[in-house]
Amino acid sequence: MAGPEDGNAAMSLKSETLRDIAMKGGGYYSQATTGARDVIDGAVELLLGAVARMDLRRARPFTMTDMGCADGGTSITAVGRTLRRVRALAPERPIQVIYTDLPRNDFSQVFQTVHGLTEIPTYANDIDNLYVFASATSFHRPIVPPATLDLGFSATASHYISETPCRIANHVHMVGAEGATRAAYAEQGRRDWQSMLEIRARELVPGGRLVLLNFGIDEQGRHLGSTGGVKMFDTFARLWRELTEADTIGEEEFLNTNFPQHYRTVAEFTAPFEDPANPVYRAGLRIEHVETRIVPCPYASAFAEHGDAARFAREYIPTLRSWSETCFAAGLDPSRPLEERAAILDHFYDSYEALVRAAPEGHGMDYVHCYLVAAKSAAAA
Repeated sequence: MAGPEDGNAAMSLKSETLRDIAMKGGGYYSQATTGARDVIDGAVELLLGAVARMDLRRARPFTMTDMGCADGGTSITAVGRTLRRVRALAPERPIQVIYTDLPRNDFSQVFQTVHGLTEIPTYANDIDNLYVFASATSFHRPIVPPATLDLGFSATASHYISETPCRIANHVHMVGAEGATRAAYAEQGRRDWQSMLEIRARELVPGGRLVLLNFGIDEQGRHLGSTGGVKMFDTFARLWRELTEADTIGEEEFLNTNFPQHYRTVAEFTAPFEDPANPVYRAGLRIEHVETRIVPCPYASAFAEHGDAARFAREYIPTLRSWSETCFAAGLDPSRPLEERAAILDHFYDSYEALVRAAPEGHGMDYVHCYLVAAKSAAAA
């Protein structure tokens, strides 16, 4: 089993792999990932409740961030309802919303979505005194100046860690890792969660809120794609391994394919808020709400109704590809011609689709999230 000491051999994972992580652009992500939208839409009441508990009687702009926004489509309904509530409670106050993601994100699509140039309904045309911005900045770094953020929102994003600590032998994700390797991912996840919360605490105004919807491991040990009987990440690893056995990809390419993610438990999520000695606690951040939820895979749910395995496979695989493809692409040797790398990826996802079509039962990507709302004490400096 590879451990933390194996990291130096991983084709400079810190610099090479992470810089390439992005959701598929051109609107593909929102079109294919309806489950992520369902997760966010289910949190609207948490967002509205957070706004209701704020003192909105300020002259400066109300500032909201959508951190890890992808193309903006999955959150647009929830953001719109939230900003409409702010406008109703503070009719004269300027509102600014800042969409943030990594530099390779398709920000052109974000603006097309928000400004109504797609088929997705938008809020931007019916809220006055509204200003929309974007920042190509990781949530692992400061995004807005200190004490200017009223509402920080992030969904299905902060499981991405700032660096991959080591390679994972015989798997591609930390949920399939063991021993020292699993511990290395847990430690990286702890450090990044701690750091991210400290940064957000500095950005928040006193009385500001964070609404964070994060992939995690629930009280029954369940995580994304593991609830139906066929575990998605195990399937990824098996099909990717089969490509090495067929000499389609090399062993180093398999080992260099590691999702830069850590799925945290509820205890890991809440620890920084509960220790009086922790900098997050000292900064005045307190949990107002925490729970885990499972949001059913919409494609598996539809299959239960229509029973067409070919249709299920055809509709299901694009949602996997929308967020995972860049990770598998990053593992491939960059000296391969682009067309060759594209053909390998097509073959990989075609194999997954054929697998689902032949034996659909148990497949699906139920979303397992921790829904967390935190407030910065009004007395915090």
